[in-house]
Amino acid sequence: MNILVIGGTGHVGKFLCEILKERGHEVTIATRSGNAPEGMKAVVCDSADVSSLATLKDKGFDTVIEFPGHAKAVYDALSGYVKHIIACGSLWMLGAPKTVPTPAITQSPCPFAGYARRYEEIGQMLADEKCLFTAFMVPNICGPGKIPIDGLGGRDINVHKAHKRGEKVYLPDGPEPLISPCDAYDLAMIFALAAEKPDKSGNEMFNVGPEKAITSTEFIKAYAKIYGSKIPIEYVSWEKYKNEISPSIGHWWHFYAHMCPDNTKAKELLGYIPKYTAEQSMERAVKWMQGEGLI
Repeated sequence: MNILVIGGTGHVGKFLCEILKERGHEVTIATRSGNAPEGMKAVVCDSADVSSLATLKDKGFDTVIEFPGHAKAVYDALSGYVKHIIACGSLWMLGAPKTVPTPAITQSPCPFAGYARRYEEIGQMLADEKCLFTAFMVPNICGPGKIPIDGLGGRDINVHKAHKRGEKVYLPDGPEPLISPCDAYDLAMIFALAAEKPDKSGNEMFNVGPEKAITSTEFIKAYAKIYGSKIPIEYVSWEKYKNEISPSIGHWWHFYAHMCPDNTKAKELLGYIPKYTAEQSMERAVKWMQGEGLI
């Protein structure tokens, strides 16, 4: 299969390109620079620019996989020229969950304008018939290659250094949310499976993540174990947490809305079985940071 990966030099994209290559597919990476890792073909493309995408119409790609978040532009430019387009979304697009594990259906209004717009576009593309379209709603992406989510809900290397030193972590009091750090390798694998099974994945939306989610307390305990430190936890009111401890909604939302995707559909239709647990993915990410000399 001839597959174009837009964002193939990114976190999940790197894993995906290697998986596709190992499975015998012809892989091309689309980048603004036109550069690709050794052994990979590349084309120059800006996925936010429809005119740039239009230059790929006659390249003979069977499937296009899009990571940067410009799926609508890709669909508008290439849907009449490729058989299958696969895009990466976010579990946050569905809004705060009403049930867990959470299926890939709207739960409540999405509080993030960019995600809300992209989610509306995904619905439009799923309903269209110009080509097959697949969307994956993913939780927190973890694993080697990227600084993992920290105890404040961000991706700050200094917060990780504080975890390593065993400094106190504050968490919001009350019912604990579920967190699902999902390994980039596992996410890459589900994209590969979708590309290989268009008859099962086409015009479908999937939630995907690790086999089990963990509570916020267990999340911090996992880091304590990985770093070999004792991280004390102090529970504070939601008002104090949101206003003083972690005021950015992009951070505190991790400790407010459950991230516990229901993998049933991905398992039944595509044979998805995650290789790594949430804790293993966190450990892999920390080992990568250590290997890079970041901590």
